[in-house]
Amino acid sequence: MDIALFSPSSLFAGSDDSSSEEERSETHENFVERKHQFPGMELLVREFSFHQLNANLLWPGTFAFAEWLVEHKQWLEGRRVLELGSGTGALAIFLRKSFKLDITTSDYDDVEIEENIAYNCRVNGVTPVVPHIRHSWGDVFPNPNPDWDLIIASDILLYNEIMLSFPLPHASDSCPLTRPAFLMSWRRRIGKEEESLFFTGCKEAGLEVEHLGSRVYCIKLSSNASQSS
Repeated sequence: MDIALFSPSSLFAGSDDSSSEEERSETHENFVERKHQFPGMELLVREFSFHQLNANLLWPGTFAFAEWLVEHKQWLEGRRVLELGSGTGALAIFLRKSFKLDITTSDYDDVEIEENIAYNCRVNGVTPVVPHIRHSWGDVFPNPNPDWDLIIASDILLYNEIMLSFPLPHASDSCPLTRPAFLMSWRRRIGKEEESLFFTGCKEAGLEVEHLGSRVYCIKLSSNASQSS
């Protein structure tokens, strides 16, 4: 049986985030299937045994974010959502099954990631599969007229410089969520220096970051930047 090179249990021992990490006996070459516990449901998620772009990982922020979104599900009503760095698609699948959310996944311009998300949709009864956009950060976004009013992401701060170059939504009011808004869950432990680099970079870029609890952050243009734009 192929065993994933990385998993939340091995990288984040002692974390308060959890998944069952139960492996099925049937696996495909280069993949492993695991059952993961999300609020109110269990999902079977096929993960890459290894993927150089980290798309094989279910990070702790995914599970914490799922719990936070359930607690604030009224903020999701009527939203059109884009998830950045979707990886296996597990969070989007959970949100589609739980709330029938209008959600689109996005990750690197890599056909294997897209195919794996579609596979995970089908085995968890999500048909038609969640729409997906292949997009490598730093490249021109393939949709010239995006109309999502909520962007979400979890544990994507491995790449601070790329993250800070991503065009964030314009918003001028305080949270609870404006339209549009960007919500980021961050549980990955990357060190105080990297944490400071990101939040300092946000401030220098004219962005405001508001902590909403449970390490979920709302990022938007500062009021001064909004008025001058």
